[in-house]
Amino acid sequence: MDSAAPASDSAEVPAAGYAGRATSGVYRPRYEVVAEQVLQFISELALRPGDRMPTEKELAVRLGTSRTVVREAVKILSATGRVSAQKGRGLYVADGEDLLGATRFGGFFLPTNLDHIFMLFEFRRAQEAEASRLAATRASPSELRVIETAVQTCRHGYLDRDNAQFETGDDDFHLGVAAASHNFFLVAAVREARRLQRQSSVIGIRGVGGHAAEAVEEHEAIYRAIRDGKPEEASAATCLHLDNTLNDYRREIQRRVFGESAP
Repeated sequence: MDSAAPASDSAEVPAAGYAGRATSGVYRPRYEVVAEQVLQFISELALRPGDRMPTEKELAVRLGTSRTVVREAVKILSATGRVSAQKGRGLYVADGEDLLGATRFGGFFLPTNLDHIFMLFEFRRAQEAEASRLAATRASPSELRVIETAVQTCRHGYLDRDNAQFETGDDDFHLGVAAASHNFFLVAAVREARRLQRQSSVIGIRGVGGHAAEAVEEHEAIYRAIRDGKPEEASAATCLHLDNTLNDYRREIQRRVFGESAP
């Protein structure tokens, strides 16, 4: 039996979070909050990949929640490659590997850390602006069709309110542009940066909410510039798109941290 009091999976919780501040009555699923707290625990103790973690029961006691909620949080962290739940052995800090292999950045990226998210967008801005510039001079007809199809997938996902379809199109679009750069280092960097960004989404921080309609048109503008062979326009349109997406993240983070909308 759990030694901590049971908690519902979804609750309004005044959870400690970003920058040591507490949210002020913002609705959060409890497992999201606990996932963040486990990451903070790993960071504060400077645990390294392979280090053994407390058991689910011990974490529940430390965090003042139930083992059921801790188990749900561990599922999230396992899916993002941050924790490894080994049957019969316990919980271990994972090395950030996904199904495609080891990540170079997952060892220190914290998907709940504001500064890390902002730095990730700076990184994305630099690599994807260059990928778009190169794609405008190198994209083949088949690669252009892949990008155009991704634009339409995003558009249909937005119009149908189908978030999964929108995200599929978004992934296909950005990776399609990277592939059209004909630079496999850029392809790998774009794939890795988006994988890390998805970790923040799994934890509960999502962008492209308030400006989803604009994002669809921004994708269209990037595609047209690449199709028309205008590298500088493609680069500028990509920077605008990523800046607007980051602003969406800023608003979501401020809402969660301070319980209010960003100006």
